[in-house]
Amino acid sequence: MSGKVHVMDHPLVAHKLTILRDKDTSVKDFREIVSEIGMLITYEATRDLPLTTKEVETPICRTIAPTLKGKKFAVVPILRAGLGLVDGVLRMVPSARVGHIGMFRDEETLEPHVYFCKMPKDIAERDIMIVDPMLATGGSAEAAITEMKKRGCKNIKLMVLLAAPEGVERIQKAHPDVDIYCGAVDDHLNEHGYIVPGLGDAGDRIFGTK
Repeated sequence: MSGKVHVMDHPLVAHKLTILRDKDTSVKDFREIVSEIGMLITYEATRDLPLTTKEVETPICRTIAPTLKGKKFAVVPILRAGLGLVDGVLRMVPSARVGHIGMFRDEETLEPHVYFCKMPKDIAERDIMIVDPMLATGGSAEAAITEMKKRGCKNIKLMVLLAAPEGVERIQKAHPDVDIYCGAVDDHLNEHGYIVPGLGDAGDRIFGTK
């Protein structure tokens, strides 16, 4: 069974993605909107967090009300572009821990290699959300998921702004237990591995390095 692909069917996400696609959108606006979409997708991706109840006193009376079950949660950005999504996730789940995973691509084989991985000590007990703006070929995401599984993580989700069908297929084949949450699935990858129509290089546009 392949992991599900949850595409955000929401006017706000669609509208904000269009602003990101526009090549004339400023770095400041781009960065802010990446964070906002991250927040909106997190809302959807945390729909299955378990609840318990607690007693609270409202201004009117005492009542039993729902509260999160204290499920441990961690967000893991793929460096560096994934950093752009962390703030949005943390605004929704302030108690989440943050792990970081950095990769470089071998120029000859084009395969990603992990060069940096710093995680909370209890990472294996946490629900993991790996974040990266783009799921293009799927190489980096596949390697990041593999790395988290090596560390004993069981419940892993992948959150991206845009996905290419090729990347989705690769993740579903390599990690059928991982659900993908994305703002939209675009048309295809071009010969340079960029998503079409896409939004260009997300890292460069978030950090203003081009």
